Amino acid sequence: MRKVKEVLRLRALGLNQHQIARSCSIAQSTVHEYMKAAEAAGIGWPPPPDWDDRRLEEVLFPARPEAADRRRQALPDFHALRQELQSHKHLTLQLVWEEYRQTHPGGYGYSRFCDLYREWVRRQDVVLRQSHRAGEKLFVDWAGDTIPIYDPHNGAVEQVSVFVAVMGASSYTFAKATLRQELPHWIGAHVEAFEFFGGVPEMVVPDNCRTGVQRACRYEPDLNPTYVAGFIGPRRNHGHTVVRGHLLASPIVTSNKPRV
Repeated sequence: MRKVKEVLRLRALGLNQHQIARSCSIAQSTVHEYMKAAEAAGIGWPPPPDWDDRRLEEVLFPARPEAADRRRQALPDFHALRQELQSHKHLTLQLVWEEYRQTHPGGYGYSRFCDLYREWVRRQDVVLRQSHRAGEKLFVDWAGDTIPIYDPHNGAVEQVSVFVAVMGASSYTFAKATLRQELPHWIGAHVEAFEFFGGVPEMVVPDNCRTGVQRACRYEPDLNPTYVAGFIGPRRNHGHTVVRGHLLASPIVTSNKPRV
């Protein structure tokens, strides 16, 4: 709530704008805005006795006509929109907005549409903030769909997978395209990621990809034995434990895996 009444009261006592700003813990520009609005509306101190703070604000800061028009525009069905986005992985907000404007030509612009949707999502979700120490965790996974690569000599097209490794604290990212999602490619990509980062983290946290995890479980997932033997065993003698099975992201609550 704005401190309009207090500003008007202190002004009537003879304080200048700088003194009022310090007393109310607001910016001097805000004091100037309140005083200018009161002068334009012909409001002094004290205001009419039946005016509460809300009534005073309505007189000094009336709603702009365009804002009122914006509130009268049709709101999208955000619940249905979210279900569509979750069930169709290639669907984007841009495409949804274009469909929305086809049925509501005078509706919200794209940026406002996205703002309203994100505000709605924030009100629906409970977010758990996760903190990571520098060098503690490296999150690894295959990134979504395959991508095409083209042979520069004959133009042949081949689909490749993308391995992604992200440091938890800094979000510093390594990515590599591999021909297949097989164990040799998985292990090799890890090695190249460690070389790229210039060292190994305390823990590597894979998602439940089939290459690294034989059986997904919330509490006791089974890692691929070669994956475990190749990364845990040789490094224990050097004081490094690279893969921690019990830190796997939950197969249900994917927010446990915040980076990849």
